[in-house]
Amino acid sequence: MTDPVMTATALERHYDVSGGLFRKARTLKAVAGVDFKLYAGKTLAVVGESGCGKSTLARIVTMIEEPTAGALKLEGNLVVPQNWASLRKSVQIVFQDPYGSLNPRQRVGTILEEPLKINRPDMSNVECTAKAREMLGLVGLRPEHFERYPHMFSGGQRQRIAIARALMLDPKVLVLDEPVSALDLSIQSSVLNLLVDLQERLQLAYLFVSHDLSVVRHVADEVIVMYLGRAVEKGSRESIFNAPFHPYTKALLSATPQANPRLKKERIKLEGEIPSPLAIPDGCPFAPRCWKVQNKCHQQRPGLAGEAHSAACFFPENSGGTA
Repeated sequence: MTDPVMTATALERHYDVSGGLFRKARTLKAVAGVDFKLYAGKTLAVVGESGCGKSTLARIVTMIEEPTAGALKLEGNLVVPQNWASLRKSVQIVFQDPYGSLNPRQRVGTILEEPLKINRPDMSNVECTAKAREMLGLVGLRPEHFERYPHMFSGGQRQRIAIARALMLDPKVLVLDEPVSALDLSIQSSVLNLLVDLQERLQLAYLFVSHDLSVVRHVADEVIVMYLGRAVEKGSRESIFNAPFHPYTKALLSATPQANPRLKKERIKLEGEIPSPLAIPDGCPFAPRCWKVQNKCHQQRPGLAGEAHSAACFFPENSGGTA
């Protein structure tokens, strides 16, 4: 296998949260020790409930926020604030909301040319325009769209423009933060097919952040399942969806809608409340909601165990469990 484009080792991101008058500030660990590798032409999906830390992880990868601890490397270079300016060109992001991510006062051509004018001052105006027009065609839009404003496009077309803008600097890594969740179902498939086609053409590495497992199943090569800032399961798409180890992953999959109404599936309803990220209990964070919980789960915190397919669980599904 080729060398990874990006490597993350024990990434953490903490925030100090005010406790109020006469109370000490508390620490919220939004991301607490996540490892992964991104490869050219491959997609790593990060999934989990809202508040699990997946969007914070995306902001670390795109150098919007600095990690509190851990290391991030891009093509062998350690990513630190001192070299963000030079490395950001290689990592771009497509945001969830195509309505809010584009400047409504600028024409599409200006929006696409802006990254080049900021980061490639050696390029002439003619070269910038030619590159922007080329990218517009690459994402399936027509030449006449170049002079139009964002409000003149549908949601799917706006997201295509956002994708084109992200590709203007020829990045190595593309972070996709819920890229189709704001689109109609009829449009989602066309945008996803576009992303797959672009990945094959340009050999891009994708970090795909999503809560929609039905989408992840079609686009991901590898999957990380997060819960309260931690990775609780990692593996290939096939192993995660066909034989999940962690009870939390199994519960998430059971909630995914099925296209076949005749296919019966056991729905697992999690009981109890999600622990506060400011007061995560000792032991396994999922223990208060887990139907397989035992005394050991309240006393020790499990780490990821396994090689190709790993799970942070003392009594994993489909494997007989470990004492």
